[in-house]
Amino acid sequence: MEWKILHFYPDLMSLYGSYANAAVLKRYLERLGGDVSVHFIRPGEQADLAAADFIFMGAGTERSQKAALADFARYGQAVRAAADSGTAMLFAGTAMELLGQTLVDNAGQEYQGIGLGQFTSVQGKQRFVGDVYGTTALCPEPVVGFMNKCARISGVETPLLSACAMGFGNEAEGGPEGFCRGNVLASELTGPILVKNPQLLKVVVKALYDRRGTQLPAEQPVDDYAAAGYAITAEQLRLRSEKTAG
Repeated sequence: MEWKILHFYPDLMSLYGSYANAAVLKRYLERLGGDVSVHFIRPGEQADLAAADFIFMGAGTERSQKAALADFARYGQAVRAAADSGTAMLFAGTAMELLGQTLVDNAGQEYQGIGLGQFTSVQGKQRFVGDVYGTTALCPEPVVGFMNKCARISGVETPLLSACAMGFGNEAEGGPEGFCRGNVLASELTGPILVKNPQLLKVVVKALYDRRGTQLPAEQPVDDYAAAGYAITAEQLRLRSEKTAG
């Protein structure tokens, strides 16, 4: 089975090892017997989103984010159409903020997002930095990650994480975090999120197969190192969150 991944702005939006989200998905699909091609899209280049199986953009600085938005805005209609068709996507870190209606920087300048979500991001002087431990309806296991952002995001109707036992959510400590619309996942969590959370990687893979109308193979690849790393991280964050709550 052939798969096509579009990786937007690998140079501009590449903080915190974001590229590994696409790399780990590619490796997983190949271990399932797939033939996977990754196409790197840079500013000014053309991309056919309708032909993609997975669309990805990683985290960048606030300055890089604005440069990415200046180019990505032209794909707004295509992204919305791809989302409606069930295309799987991941927008990690500050890339999430491009999906909303507006983005306001810390000087008060407003930028138009692509309108996939109805939310607004307002960047301030304060940064929210630290580990995150939360829950999602997409899988029974907790989600772990690291956050370094300066935006409060309001108006998200369908968050990725329903609550955070540890960490800052979209607009409040312990609140819901991220954005989810169909097969589109977005989160300020970095690390990268699909490497740190093998269960979310499986959610993405299932979405890819479901969209093709194809049954997943009975035997799934197992990455013992990733599973062990997740187990240790999740347990330590759980203990820290319980200690803080107590």
